[in-house]
Amino acid sequence: MKRRIAVIRVRGRVGVREKVEDTLEKLGLTRVNHCVVIDDSPQKMGMVEKCSSYVTWGEVDAPTVALMVKKRGRIGGRRIGGEELKKYGFESFENFAEKFCNFECELDAIEGIKKVFRLHPPRGGHRHTKKPYPEGALGYRGERINELLRRMV
Repeated sequence: MKRRIAVIRVRGRVGVREKVEDTLEKLGLTRVNHCVVIDDSPQKMGMVEKCSSYVTWGEVDAPTVALMVKKRGRIGGRRIGGEELKKYGFESFENFAEKFCNFECELDAIEGIKKVFRLHPPRGGHRHTKKPYPEGALGYRGERINELLRRMV
């Protein structure tokens, strides 16, 4: 079963190997606290694994996607309003997020939406930015990515 994966860049640009930096750029993660939502295809997951020392990722749920699109989603430089969603055939942010997470539509369904979400640093902070998930902020965290995203929106 396909799933949507949220990937958040945790560490900065200094001292990053060129191949890893290129991979992060291809994912759209050019700065710290940027987030993208991708599918779990082998190609994209290989890219995520390649830069696992700089990102955290996990399976995102529909309510969290709705919150991210509502609070941090941008078309050009402006926020997305409810009227804009209706223009593209979605009743609400929750309706869009449900369809998005079930692969009935992509982010492109809202014309001009930016694929990267620029988030705040998490309330309460990361534990450690150089250690893997149970002790720190890096690596795979499964469903618990939703808690982190809610703290960052």
